[in-house]
Amino acid sequence: MCRLAAYLGPAISLRQLLMQPPHSLYRQAREPKELIYAKLNADGYGFGWFSDDDRPSVYTSVLPIWADINLPHLARTITQPLWLAEIRSATEGNPVNLANTPPFYDDRHIFLHNGLICDFHTRVRPAMAAILSPDIAADVQGNTDSEYLFACLRQLLTDPRSSTLPDALRRLCDLLGDWVDELPALLNMVVSDGDRLYAVRHGINHDSPSLYYSTDEEMFPGGQVIASEAFNTDGYWQPVPDHHILVLDPQAPPDLVEL
Repeated sequence: MCRLAAYLGPAISLRQLLMQPPHSLYRQAREPKELIYAKLNADGYGFGWFSDDDRPSVYTSVLPIWADINLPHLARTITQPLWLAEIRSATEGNPVNLANTPPFYDDRHIFLHNGLICDFHTRVRPAMAAILSPDIAADVQGNTDSEYLFACLRQLLTDPRSSTLPDALRRLCDLLGDWVDELPALLNMVVSDGDRLYAVRHGINHDSPSLYYSTDEEMFPGGQVIASEAFNTDGYWQPVPDHHILVLDPQAPPDLVEL
Protein backbone atom coordinates (compact mmCIF):
# COMPACT_ATOMS: atom_id res chain seq x y z
CA MET A 1 0.00 0.00 0.00
CA CYS A 2 1.17 3.51 -0.83
CA ARG A 3 0.06 7.14 -0.76
CA LEU A 4 -0.32 9.19 -3.91
CA ALA A 5 -1.13 12.71 -5.08
CA ALA A 6 -1.63 14.54 -8.37
CA TYR A 7 -2.13 18.16 -9.40
CA LEU A 8 -3.49 19.93 -12.49
CA GLY A 9 -3.70 23.69 -12.92
CA PRO A 10 -1.50 26.79 -13.02
CA ALA A 11 2.18 25.90 -12.72
CA ILE A 12 3.37 25.32 -9.15
CA SER A 13 6.61 24.12 -7.63
CA LEU A 14 6.95 20.49 -6.68
CA ARG A 15 7.49 21.67 -3.10
CA GLN A 16 4.03 23.24 -3.05
CA LEU A 17 2.45 19.85 -3.76
CA LEU A 18 4.84 17.44 -2.10
CA MET A 19 6.03 19.22 1.04
CA GLN A 20 4.12 22.40 1.95
CA PRO A 21 0.57 21.21 2.78
CA PRO A 22 -0.07 20.44 6.47
CA HIS A 23 -0.70 16.77 5.66
CA SER A 24 1.48 16.53 2.55
CA LEU A 25 2.87 13.31 1.08
CA TYR A 26 6.10 14.19 2.85
CA ARG A 27 4.26 14.01 6.18
CA GLN A 28 2.08 11.05 5.15
CA ALA A 29 5.24 8.99 4.63
CA ARG A 30 5.74 8.91 8.42
CA GLU A 31 2.28 9.80 9.72
CA PRO A 32 -0.41 8.34 7.47
CA LYS A 33 -3.93 8.53 8.86
CA GLU A 34 -5.82 6.15 6.57
CA LEU A 35 -3.18 3.69 5.43
CA ILE A 36 -4.12 0.01 5.74
CA TYR A 37 -1.77 -2.98 5.92
CA ALA A 38 1.21 -0.75 6.78
CA LYS A 39 2.34 2.00 9.17
CA LEU A 40 4.95 3.81 7.09
CA ASN A 41 5.68 4.62 3.46
CA ALA A 42 9.44 4.19 3.57
CA ASP A 43 10.20 2.04 0.50
CA GLY A 44 11.01 4.73 -2.02
CA TYR A 45 9.11 7.45 -3.81
CA GLY A 46 8.82 9.14 -7.16
CA PHE A 47 7.18 11.94 -9.09
CA GLY A 48 6.38 12.62 -12.71
CA TRP A 49 5.60 15.50 -15.05
CA PHE A 50 5.35 16.23 -18.76
CA SER A 51 8.31 18.00 -20.34
CA ASP A 52 8.14 20.82 -22.87
CA ASP A 53 8.06 18.26 -25.68
CA ASP A 54 4.93 16.71 -24.04
CA ARG A 55 6.79 13.51 -23.15
CA PRO A 56 6.61 12.01 -19.65
CA SER A 57 9.54 12.55 -17.31
CA VAL A 58 10.02 10.88 -13.91
CA TYR A 59 12.31 10.97 -10.91
CA THR A 60 12.43 7.91 -8.63
CA SER A 61 14.41 6.96 -5.54
CA VAL A 62 14.55 3.89 -3.33
CA LEU A 63 15.17 6.13 -0.31
CA PRO A 64 12.36 7.16 2.02
CA ILE A 65 11.19 10.57 0.88
CA TRP A 66 12.50 12.20 4.06
CA ALA A 67 15.99 10.74 3.51
CA ASP A 68 16.62 12.11 0.01
CA ILE A 69 18.83 15.15 0.60
CA ASN A 70 18.39 16.23 -3.03
CA LEU A 71 14.61 16.61 -2.80
CA PRO A 72 14.36 20.01 -1.05
CA HIS A 73 16.59 21.58 -3.72
CA LEU A 74 14.72 19.96 -6.61
CA ALA A 75 11.30 20.62 -5.13
CA ARG A 76 11.73 24.35 -4.73
CA THR A 77 13.14 24.94 -8.23
CA ILE A 78 11.03 22.74 -10.56
CA THR A 79 7.62 24.14 -11.55
CA GLN A 80 5.00 22.43 -13.69
CA PRO A 81 1.24 22.65 -14.37
CA LEU A 82 0.80 18.91 -13.85
CA TRP A 83 2.36 16.66 -11.22
CA LEU A 84 1.93 13.04 -10.16
CA ALA A 85 3.69 11.67 -7.08
CA GLU A 86 3.71 8.55 -4.92
CA ILE A 87 5.38 7.33 -1.73
CA ARG A 88 5.78 3.57 -1.57
CA SER A 89 5.11 0.94 1.05
CA ALA A 90 6.22 -2.29 -0.60
CA THR A 91 4.09 -5.40 -0.33
CA GLU A 92 5.62 -8.79 0.41
CA GLY A 93 7.38 -10.32 -2.58
CA ASN A 94 8.01 -6.98 -4.30
CA PRO A 95 11.62 -5.88 -3.63
CA VAL A 96 12.63 -2.29 -3.02
CA ASN A 97 14.46 -1.31 -6.20
CA LEU A 98 14.18 1.34 -8.88
CA ALA A 99 12.37 -0.95 -11.31
CA ASN A 100 9.56 -1.37 -8.79
CA THR A 101 9.34 2.30 -7.80
CA PRO A 102 6.50 4.42 -9.23
CA PRO A 103 5.56 6.36 -11.25
CA PHE A 104 5.43 4.06 -14.28
CA TYR A 105 5.31 5.58 -17.73
CA ASP A 106 5.46 5.10 -21.48
CA ASP A 107 5.82 7.69 -24.23
CA ARG A 108 2.31 9.09 -23.59
CA HIS A 109 1.21 8.36 -20.01
CA ILE A 110 2.26 8.49 -16.36
CA PHE A 111 0.65 5.98 -13.99
CA LEU A 112 0.25 5.57 -10.22
CA HIS A 113 -1.37 2.76 -8.20
CA ASN A 114 -2.22 2.55 -4.52
CA GLY A 115 -3.43 -0.85 -3.45
CA LEU A 116 -2.63 -4.51 -3.83
CA ILE A 117 -3.80 -7.64 -5.59
CA CYS A 118 -3.79 -10.64 -3.27
CA ASP A 119 -1.97 -13.74 -4.52
CA PHE A 120 -0.77 -11.64 -7.43
CA HIS A 121 2.39 -13.54 -8.34
CA THR A 122 0.91 -17.04 -8.41
CA ARG A 123 -2.67 -16.53 -9.59
CA VAL A 124 -3.21 -13.13 -11.18
CA ARG A 125 0.04 -12.18 -12.89
CA PRO A 126 -0.12 -15.10 -15.38
CA ALA A 127 -3.57 -13.95 -16.53
CA MET A 128 -2.38 -10.37 -16.89
CA ALA A 129 0.76 -11.37 -18.76
CA ALA A 130 -1.29 -13.49 -21.16
CA ILE A 131 -3.02 -10.46 -22.69
CA LEU A 132 0.16 -8.46 -23.28
CA SER A 133 1.72 -8.08 -26.69
CA PRO A 134 5.44 -8.93 -26.91
CA ASP A 135 6.37 -5.24 -27.16
CA ILE A 136 4.42 -4.21 -24.06
CA ALA A 137 5.52 -7.29 -22.12
CA ALA A 138 9.15 -6.43 -22.90
CA ASP A 139 8.69 -3.01 -21.32
CA VAL A 140 7.89 -4.51 -17.90
CA GLN A 141 11.07 -4.09 -15.84
CA GLY A 142 9.91 -5.02 -12.33
CA ASN A 143 7.55 -7.52 -10.72
CA THR A 144 4.85 -5.41 -9.04
CA ASP A 145 1.12 -5.60 -9.52
CA SER A 146 1.25 -1.85 -10.15
CA GLU A 147 3.49 -2.13 -13.21
CA TYR A 148 1.42 -4.99 -14.60
CA LEU A 149 -1.73 -2.93 -14.14
CA PHE A 150 -0.13 -0.21 -16.23
CA ALA A 151 1.00 -2.72 -18.86
CA CYS A 152 -2.54 -4.09 -19.13
CA LEU A 153 -3.95 -0.57 -19.37
CA ARG A 154 -1.54 0.19 -22.22
CA GLN A 155 -2.62 -3.01 -23.96
CA LEU A 156 -6.32 -2.19 -23.63
CA LEU A 157 -5.72 1.26 -25.11
CA THR A 158 -4.61 -0.42 -28.34
CA ASP A 159 -8.03 -2.10 -28.68
CA PRO A 160 -10.70 -0.06 -30.53
CA ARG A 161 -13.23 -1.21 -27.91
CA SER A 162 -11.30 0.58 -25.14
CA SER A 163 -9.21 3.22 -26.88
CA THR A 164 -9.98 6.04 -24.41
CA LEU A 165 -8.61 6.12 -20.88
CA PRO A 166 -12.04 5.93 -19.15
CA ASP A 167 -13.05 2.96 -21.33
CA ALA A 168 -9.71 1.22 -20.81
CA LEU A 169 -9.81 1.76 -17.03
CA ARG A 170 -13.35 0.44 -16.84
CA ARG A 171 -12.46 -2.64 -18.89
CA LEU A 172 -9.33 -3.23 -16.81
CA CYS A 173 -11.41 -3.26 -13.62
CA ASP A 174 -13.88 -5.68 -15.23
CA LEU A 175 -11.08 -8.04 -16.27
CA LEU A 176 -9.55 -7.89 -12.80
CA GLY A 177 -12.87 -8.92 -11.31
CA ASP A 178 -12.67 -12.10 -13.40
CA TRP A 179 -8.98 -12.72 -12.73
CA VAL A 180 -9.07 -12.33 -8.94
CA ASP A 181 -12.34 -14.25 -8.51
CA GLU A 182 -12.88 -14.33 -4.73
CA LEU A 183 -9.55 -12.71 -3.84
CA PRO A 184 -9.33 -9.11 -2.61
CA ALA A 185 -7.93 -6.42 -4.91
CA LEU A 186 -7.47 -2.76 -3.95
CA LEU A 187 -7.31 -0.62 -7.05
CA ASN A 188 -6.83 3.10 -6.66
CA MET A 189 -5.16 4.31 -9.85
CA VAL A 190 -4.24 7.71 -11.27
CA VAL A 191 -3.11 8.17 -14.86
CA SER A 192 -2.46 11.22 -17.01
CA ASP A 193 -2.04 11.78 -20.73
CA GLY A 194 -0.56 15.23 -20.15
CA ASP A 195 -3.90 16.99 -20.63
CA ARG A 196 -6.14 15.49 -17.95
CA LEU A 197 -6.00 13.43 -14.77
CA TYR A 198 -8.02 10.22 -14.47
CA ALA A 199 -8.39 8.69 -11.00
CA VAL A 200 -10.04 5.38 -10.10
CA ARG A 201 -11.26 4.45 -6.63
CA HIS A 202 -12.18 0.78 -6.63
CA GLY A 203 -12.01 -2.34 -4.49
CA ILE A 204 -12.91 -5.92 -5.36
CA ASN A 205 -13.94 -8.15 -2.45
CA HIS A 206 -12.60 -5.39 -0.18
CA ASP A 207 -13.35 -1.81 0.79
CA SER A 208 -11.80 0.74 -1.56
CA PRO A 209 -8.71 2.58 -0.27
CA SER A 210 -9.16 6.24 0.62
CA LEU A 211 -9.02 8.82 -2.19
CA TYR A 212 -9.95 12.51 -2.13
CA TYR A 213 -10.05 15.47 -4.46
CA SER A 214 -10.38 19.23 -4.25
CA THR A 215 -11.06 21.91 -6.83
CA ASP A 216 -11.11 24.93 -4.49
CA GLU A 217 -8.25 24.31 -2.08
CA GLU A 218 -6.79 27.69 -1.03
CA MET A 219 -3.24 26.31 -1.23
CA PHE A 220 -3.72 25.69 -4.97
CA PRO A 221 -5.55 28.68 -6.50
CA GLY A 222 -7.14 27.66 -9.79
CA GLY A 223 -5.81 24.12 -9.42
CA GLN A 224 -7.33 20.67 -8.95
CA VAL A 225 -5.78 18.10 -6.63
CA ILE A 226 -6.13 14.37 -5.94
CA ALA A 227 -4.65 12.68 -2.86
CA SER A 228 -4.91 9.44 -0.91
CA GLU A 229 -5.42 11.56 2.21
CA ALA A 230 -6.73 15.12 2.35
CA PHE A 231 -3.94 17.66 2.75
CA ASN A 232 -5.81 19.47 5.53
CA THR A 233 -9.07 19.33 7.48
CA ASP A 234 -10.73 22.59 6.47
CA GLY A 235 -13.51 21.04 4.42
CA TYR A 236 -12.31 21.74 0.89
CA TRP A 237 -11.78 18.04 0.20
CA GLN A 238 -14.34 15.41 -0.73
CA PRO A 239 -13.98 11.65 -1.25
CA VAL A 240 -14.05 10.12 -4.68
CA PRO A 241 -17.09 7.79 -4.57
CA ASP A 242 -16.41 4.06 -4.49
CA HIS A 243 -16.24 2.37 -7.90
CA HIS A 244 -15.95 5.59 -9.87
CA ILE A 245 -13.54 7.28 -12.26
CA LEU A 246 -12.81 10.94 -11.55
CA VAL A 247 -11.82 13.00 -14.60
CA LEU A 248 -10.09 16.34 -14.00
CA ASP A 249 -9.84 18.67 -16.99
CA PRO A 250 -8.42 22.21 -16.75
CA GLN A 251 -11.22 23.46 -19.02
CA ALA A 252 -14.18 21.68 -17.39
CA PRO A 253 -15.72 20.84 -13.99
CA PRO A 254 -14.78 17.49 -12.41
CA ASP A 255 -16.58 14.55 -13.98
CA LEU A 256 -17.43 11.37 -12.06
CA VAL A 257 -18.04 8.26 -14.15
CA GLU A 258 -19.33 5.02 -12.63
CA LEU A 259 -17.31 1.90 -13.29
